Amino acid sequence: MNILHIDCSPRPTSHSRRLSAAVVEKLLTLLPDAQIIRRDLGYEPIPHAGADYAAALASPATLAAVGRSTESVQLSEQLIQEIERSGVVVIGTPMNNFTIPSVLKAWIDQILRVGRTMKSTPAGKVGMLRDRPVFVGIASGGVFTGDGANQTDFLTPYLSAALDCIGLKTVHYLPLQATALIDEARAAEVRHSLVATIEPAMLGRVRDLA
Repeated sequence: MNILHIDCSPRPTSHSRRLSAAVVEKLLTLLPDAQIIRRDLGYEPIPHAGADYAAALASPATLAAVGRSTESVQLSEQLIQEIERSGVVVIGTPMNNFTIPSVLKAWIDQILRVGRTMKSTPAGKVGMLRDRPVFVGIASGGVFTGDGANQTDFLTPYLSAALDCIGLKTVHYLPLQATALIDEARAAEVRHSLVATIEPAMLGRVRDLA
């Protein structure tokens, strides 16, 4: 069993990093034999999709002609395979201006690929990857859900839609809110309560893909 652990914050001691680390720690108590696949988009951001990648994906015929091994899609293939090799995905991300940070959007643009992770049908996009649990730890300076919500949330509906269209439908959100207003002691309490909600049943049927 592998756990794909993704962080998006550029700050080494950010709330989202601490939250995602706590989630991984909890998962390791439930899956003690799991190995970690690390993808740190905050420290090592991937490039945004360039002209070569866009040209390669311009049509299914074009992609078939260039093949998966071409330089233009090598990064995309690597990122997709990291998901395929993992039974669980953990994402730690801040909420930036109501939505995901650009480094996470760059990752999404690489893993959403027609003919590889999704296919277009008359009814819409259909995912081609096997579903697996995805835990998303969100750190937000404001409050976007629950009592006292005072800002718009474009992050969770967008991320749910993006992951759903490649087949990742079991997404669990763990929001650490009002970080601009609370101290570290209170943040630690909230982290503990969020992680405590993770139960074995939430993992569903995961299997070793390593």
